[in-house]
Amino acid sequence: MGALDAFLERFRPVSDILLDSYFVCDGERNIVDYNRAFFSLFPRTVARTLKGKKCYEVLALNICKDRCIAEQCWQEKRQVRLDEIEGQPSEGDKLRFNLSAMPIFDDAGNVIGALELQRDVTDEASVQEKYQEMLDNEARERERLVTQIRSRTKELLEANQLVLTLQRELLAYKKGINV
Repeated sequence: MGALDAFLERFRPVSDILLDSYFVCDGERNIVDYNRAFFSLFPRTVARTLKGKKCYEVLALNICKDRCIAEQCWQEKRQVRLDEIEGQPSEGDKLRFNLSAMPIFDDAGNVIGALELQRDVTDEASVQEKYQEMLDNEARERERLVTQIRSRTKELLEANQLVLTLQRELLAYKKGINV
């Protein structure tokens, strides 16, 4: 039994408590194990053939080419977390994930794989984007109203100044007539 198989043997009893999807890949990024949540990200025809495929072939994330999370955790030899990473499962809709990857070591301390967890935050991200858009719209409207109020205040002050000038002239005129 290899070191990765030994890890999987120890990990499987606790893997059922994970609600998020996960997969385990070897050092060459081949998927060797996954849970039902990961399986359900894909159409059945794709999901049945996940084992042995490269992780980036089945779950195309926007970080796979230049910032692979598995490679980051291998280089740093510790857990790595990335938030709101966009990706698209094979033949699926675009999703956003919070990702975590932990390196798997053999008994000699060599990296032999990674455990990658994906938390689907697509709905939350969509709500946040809509909320931010609403805040931006309200800020623009508030600024428009402030500009409009300033403009009208300026017009009122000018009109008030004109009324005061006319009152003074009228008063001076009346004084000139009464004298």
